[in-house]
Amino acid sequence: MPSVSAHVASTLASYVDHVFGVMGNGNAYFLDALERDTDVVYTAVRHEAAGVVAADAHYRASGRLAAATATYGAGFTNTLTALAEAVQARVPLLLVVGDEPTSGPRPWGVDQIALASAVGARTYTVGRTDAAETVGIAVEHALAYRLPVVLAIPYDIVHADAGPVPPAPEPRHPEPVGVTHPVAEARLDALAADLARAERPVLLAGRGAWLAGAGAALGELAEATGALTATTALGRGVFPDTRYDLGVAGGFGAAGAMELVRTADVAVVVGAGLNQFTMRFGDLFGPGTVVHQIDIAQTATHPFVSGFVRADARLATEALVSRVRALGAAPSGWRESVDIAAARRYDEGDELAPDGRLDPRSAARAIARLLPEDRVVVSDGGHFLGWANMYWPVASPDRMLMVGTAYQSIGLGFGSVPGAAAAHPESTIVLTTGDGGGLMALADLESAVRSAGGRGIAVVWNDAAYGAEVNLYGLKGLAEGPMRIPEVDFAGLAASVGAEGVVVRRLEDLARLESWAAEPADSRPFLVLDLRISGSVIAPYQLEIVRVNS
Repeated sequence: MPSVSAHVASTLASYVDHVFGVMGNGNAYFLDALERDTDVVYTAVRHEAAGVVAADAHYRASGRLAAATATYGAGFTNTLTALAEAVQARVPLLLVVGDEPTSGPRPWGVDQIALASAVGARTYTVGRTDAAETVGIAVEHALAYRLPVVLAIPYDIVHADAGPVPPAPEPRHPEPVGVTHPVAEARLDALAADLARAERPVLLAGRGAWLAGAGAALGELAEATGALTATTALGRGVFPDTRYDLGVAGGFGAAGAMELVRTADVAVVVGAGLNQFTMRFGDLFGPGTVVHQIDIAQTATHPFVSGFVRADARLATEALVSRVRALGAAPSGWRESVDIAAARRYDEGDELAPDGRLDPRSAARAIARLLPEDRVVVSDGGHFLGWANMYWPVASPDRMLMVGTAYQSIGLGFGSVPGAAAAHPESTIVLTTGDGGGLMALADLESAVRSAGGRGIAVVWNDAAYGAEVNLYGLKGLAEGPMRIPEVDFAGLAASVGAEGVVVRRLEDLARLESWAAEPADSRPFLVLDLRISGSVIAPYQLEIVRVNS
């Protein structure tokens, strides 16, 4: 008869096609059932946090639910930082873990439910008779609330007989928040009126707009109003017409583009949370800008918002387009009057900084010219965040994955690659990471190489330091010893796990990237570029942080 673990594996297979994780005592029977009884693809990683971030990255890149798995105890606690990141980023996934026996904890047991709850994740514990049903409930919770969910299997029932596996229930999805409420209708009327008379309108969209499928409607709204457009870092590519797009808003934005945003008289923010970085610590909009926001949050997410519409981004934008057209106002003409190309231009940088090391700006520009167009960029956290976001455009929001930034974490980069590679099996996966985060995630360099193969590139911004800390606390005069890292040979580390590593000290050293990109993907190695960059060149977004904290 099928076991409890078989019930969990077979039911889960109705909802996911990929599982990432590390095997141990608590999930051995689950993984056995997954391998024997389902068609789910299991990818082994080398640290339990990587299992969660791979499932996280898979969802961000594909919109499809994935699962992670770990054993109980130390295996579970190793997932907590990655679990917290998924909670903060509102990413649904399932984490299947072993748990204490139904008879109670053992001497090495910890309260896993309390630990998961502490970072914001709900736990569902399966029993002998309800394992399949509990999986369905957990999946529904994850999708409805857009949150990670822990699915725990008590150790003493993992191989207990559970009878035939019942059919998997279809998860119920919450209805999108419509615009039929009188308050929402009235606020949309006011918003449409403001847009109709605006002389310098700006539309700013985020990841929420992409998840709602609002891209086409946003394009229509931009055309009807003559608005310039911009996105958050996680919304890049959501607008279908890029001719009038200013790029990323906030600290990653070009100075000229952000000055145009600041001069807007009306700004409409759609599916974006307006955090401190997007808002440039309050300097994104000028004092005369009227800011409206459309989001599914309960209330406006920034004090600058004067008109808030709680609604699904697509439904509200479509309703707004109809209202603007009904008012008969002509497009503002503003976007045709400005030099978009000049506004979007970033500093080119020099080949070398004064200290003789690579200028990260020129390196980023050179790499951008050589990267395959069909790419997914996966970013770890750290000072280097700015370079990829500024210089490496992507085609759509599902191709820029910033795993770690919601929780302000580093060290989740290499583990994210397997998830992105599984989600986009034909695309080039480009990881951008620092030397600090890269060393923290080093166990899963091998996982990245194995899963992405010749479709994978890792760009390591190696400044021999925790750059963000040097820029903030070093400049304040704090002791820099703890902020420094002995320079590590990432090219040598790459070779040890079957990748090819290249130390890049001059732009001419990027010739290998050019020849690599020209080779067939199935015959080339995973490539690691060890960029020996200068820490003296500080990203603009980091300068904002320094300014605010000085």
